[in-house]
Amino acid sequence: MKKPIVLVIMDGVGRGDGGPGDAVALARTPNLDRLFATCPFTWLKAHGDAVGLPTDDDMGNSEVGHNALGCGQIYAQGAKLVQESIEKGTLFTSKTWQALIANCKTGEHTMHFLGLLSDGNVHSNIHHLIALLRKAREENLHSVCVHILLDGRDVPSTSALEYVDQLETVLSELSDESHDYRIASGGGRMQITMDRYQANWGMVEAGWKTHVLGEGRQFATAREAIETYRSELKNVIDQDLPAFVIARDGVPVGRIENGDSVILFNFRGDRAQEISLAFEKKEFDKFDRSGYTGVKFAGMLEYDGDLKIPSHYLVEPPVIKNTLTEVLCAAGVREYAVSETQKYGHVTYFWNGNRSGKVNDNLETYEEVPSDIIPFEFAPKMKADEITQKMVNAMASHAYDFLRCNFPNGDMVGHTGVMEAVITAIEAVDEGLGKILRAADQYGYLVCVTADHGNADQMLETKKGVTSVRTAHSLNPVPFIIYDPGEAHAFKEGRFGLANVAPTLLKLMELPAPACWEPDMLK
Repeated sequence: MKKPIVLVIMDGVGRGDGGPGDAVALARTPNLDRLFATCPFTWLKAHGDAVGLPTDDDMGNSEVGHNALGCGQIYAQGAKLVQESIEKGTLFTSKTWQALIANCKTGEHTMHFLGLLSDGNVHSNIHHLIALLRKAREENLHSVCVHILLDGRDVPSTSALEYVDQLETVLSELSDESHDYRIASGGGRMQITMDRYQANWGMVEAGWKTHVLGEGRQFATAREAIETYRSELKNVIDQDLPAFVIARDGVPVGRIENGDSVILFNFRGDRAQEISLAFEKKEFDKFDRSGYTGVKFAGMLEYDGDLKIPSHYLVEPPVIKNTLTEVLCAAGVREYAVSETQKYGHVTYFWNGNRSGKVNDNLETYEEVPSDIIPFEFAPKMKADEITQKMVNAMASHAYDFLRCNFPNGDMVGHTGVMEAVITAIEAVDEGLGKILRAADQYGYLVCVTADHGNADQMLETKKGVTSVRTAHSLNPVPFIIYDPGEAHAFKEGRFGLANVAPTLLKLMELPAPACWEPDMLK
């Protein structure tokens, strides 16, 4: 290697249209502007088939994005895997599905489906849920409950009722005098159940009380709950709606009782692991489960292959081999990775092909900066300063040959929909980038700058002539920039995606890439 290499991942920063919804363009970003003005760069596809998702209507996300960045290949991912399994019928012939169905056929136990209710195709897809429900009815299950988490993050921010109405229509079709298919509980995804990286177990506990214990404010229907909260909480978006319990005559219609069957129909792993542990782990100390002795539980996928979370799942995960870290460790390259809690798993677990442990403890060093438990719009700088300082310190140590970091701000603050906060977030990332570039000059590093998907670049959307706040990821391309003053680098003609980054890094390191990888981008 001529120089050690730093990779900066600006999470959620794509190429917007420069208009009033483009927080990246509206932010003051002198360092990023300088890179675009003086350095070779190209644009990468970060959604759809470029990251293994079914169609180009499917937004990329941080998990599949980091998988592609870290392995140089394109693997069929969550939504596509599940859809193929449903279409082929292999999901319904799996031992796990059959066991959970058999548990409910006697009529003593209820089948429960829990997950994010939308067609965002990032964590879940309502069409997968509907397929499971129809199959459950075909299997002649008499009692089925659905516990819904409201999105407003990967889909329009106040679209929940569209999905609730769609689900209620299906449940009505499946129900009769001897079959009761119903919504039992729900709430916004950022209020209950879907915490990640153990940043806020209180969210999971709140979900447990809602779904399992049936504790909380009661309503006759999910529609009534959503409409009531919207009238009481002005400008609230779906992800922030409080929890609710559906009840008849003051009695919850669908507590999750000991011995029932429970399927978490989310396919994305990061926000599924903690609730899975709450259902599965015998020795559990994160909160009081109030008399819980166990259910038959399964996830849609295996959410962590190394930690075996959960023990049972409906669809087999992709086996990602020949990752960049494996190649670098084989070559004796020393690696360093850092981010804060919200994206630490992305520069480690997902980067390494859904692998929790290290390939070589002697060659890899990871550092996690604990994230604050505070709404991101109130602290949009997040831990950018701390991440930057750790990266600069690692560069100064000269202990590593390849260093990577993730700044979560553009994604996490972008999801809030608060434009002023998102602009501040982007400026914080740019400030950190500037310090890393100065350290590169001082200590002799080549720096590559990219992103895993867009978000902050598209904060508004117009549908049917109405413009509203957008909190979902964008379909926009993301940059790949090479900062290496005094050296000539040029990109090939062509269209590239995130999977082309790893082979390009290897070419910069003058190391050969595995034959199964995508091509590099350099002439």
